[in-house]
Amino acid sequence: MKLSGYFVPAPLLLSILPTANALVGSSWSVTNVPTAGLTDITFPITIVEADHISGYYFAQQFNFVGLSEVGYTGIQPRPDSSGKAILHGVFSSFVPGSTTSDANCHSGADGGDGVSCSVEWNGVYGRTYNFEVKTTGNRLWVGTAVDTVTGQRIHIGSYTLPAGSQGIKNNQLGFVEWYPWNSAEPADHCAHLPYQKTIFGNPTTTNAGSVGQQSLSYEYGDCVGKVAFHTEKVTGGVENNCGFQGQSG
Repeated sequence: MKLSGYFVPAPLLLSILPTANALVGSSWSVTNVPTAGLTDITFPITIVEADHISGYYFAQQFNFVGLSEVGYTGIQPRPDSSGKAILHGVFSSFVPGSTTSDANCHSGADGGDGVSCSVEWNGVYGRTYNFEVKTTGNRLWVGTAVDTVTGQRIHIGSYTLPAGSQGIKNNQLGFVEWYPWNSAEPADHCAHLPYQKTIFGNPTTTNAGSVGQQSLSYEYGDCVGKVAFHTEKVTGGVENNCGFQGQSG
C-alpha cells in the first residue's frame, strides 16, 4: 500500500488511507477498552467473491497507545497454483523503530519505516478468516490468520514495537484497495475495476466486557459513483461490493 495522503471521512476519525487508488473505507470500534489499550484484537474478513488474480487488498488498520503510526492486517487474492486457490496474508507496522527477526518479515513498509510480513496458503474463497493481532509481551506483536472452518492457524509474522508503545486503541478504519493503480491508472480506469464482494466482520477481543462493531462501508476517491458500489449490514458484520465482472483492472 502506498500511503499517499490523509483523508477525513466526516464525521469519522482521522486516518491515513490511500488516495490515488482509493475505493472503500469502513470504520470499526470496540467498547470498554483499557487506558493502556487491548492486548489482542481479531478482525474477521471473508472474500465472498473476487477473481483469482493479484490486485485487491482487504485490510484493517489499527493504532497503538503511545504511537501515532498505524499497523495493518489483511488478505489479498493471488492466482491459483496447480488448480488450488492461493491467498496472501499481510501483517505490517508503519511505526519507526519497529524491528523483526521473523522469517516471514522484513524491515520497511511501502518504502518507509516499519516492518512488513506476509505468507501464502491454499485458501478457500467464501470462507471467513480471522486475522488475529496479539501481543505476547515485551512489545512483541504477532499476526495470525485463523481458518474458521478447520481451525488452522496460519502464522503471518511478528514484530517488536519501540519503547513507549502500549496496546491497541479502540477504533480505526479498514479499506478495500486496488493496488495496481499505485503504479499506473489506465484510461477510464474506474470502468475497468474487477468485481469484488467482501464481508468485514465485527472485531472481537478477549478483553472482558468489550464489544466490537463494524460500521457501514463508504466509497471515496476519484471513482465515487463510478464502480457500482454497495454496502449493507449482514449477520456479524458489513458487506461491501464494487467493480464489474469480466474486468482485469
